[in-house]
Amino acid sequence: MPLWMSMGFADYLCHRATQIERTSGLQESLLHSLLLMEMAIPVALCLYFEVTPLILVLMIAAFLVHEATALWDVAYAQERRQIWLIETHIHSYLGVLPFMMGSFVICLNWNQFLSLFGVGNEPPRFELIWKQPQFPVWYHLLLNGLLLVLLVIPYAEEAWRCLRTRHLPRLHPVVPRPAP
Repeated sequence: MPLWMSMGFADYLCHRATQIERTSGLQESLLHSLLLMEMAIPVALCLYFEVTPLILVLMIAAFLVHEATALWDVAYAQERRQIWLIETHIHSYLGVLPFMMGSFVICLNWNQFLSLFGVGNEPPRFELIWKQPQFPVWYHLLLNGLLLVLLVIPYAEEAWRCLRTRHLPRLHPVVPRPAP
């Protein structure tokens, strides 16, 4: 989780350096907020509830929606601002880390995953069951602190910058196009 959050923060720094508030603006910033929420839901579900087929279906659906939103985000941004090579590399982590974490959750709950397909040695349970035992309080405090410092505050600041400067003329940087 800390590596994933760090990549999100590094992506924010790229947006800041390429002046998102003067180029692609609030719409791209709102897409970033949407991307964060799409992943926050399955992460919270896995932290607080037992992993059941219901959680797995929601997790997989959220991942697929997140990937579609990520494509929308990049398609929108590449026409309006320069996307640096390092930002593209950061995006590769932001795509693979949720897939990797979801794969780990599936592997650790293999019988529940198999039950989605009517196989395995456990019946499918499409219910929310509080995780027992819960993670320690210090873990939740640390994770939520990192979330706040590395993602929530920076992306809220990004949206605020975009909102505050929405009336200014847009900058249109030269965006290199791939050769035909």
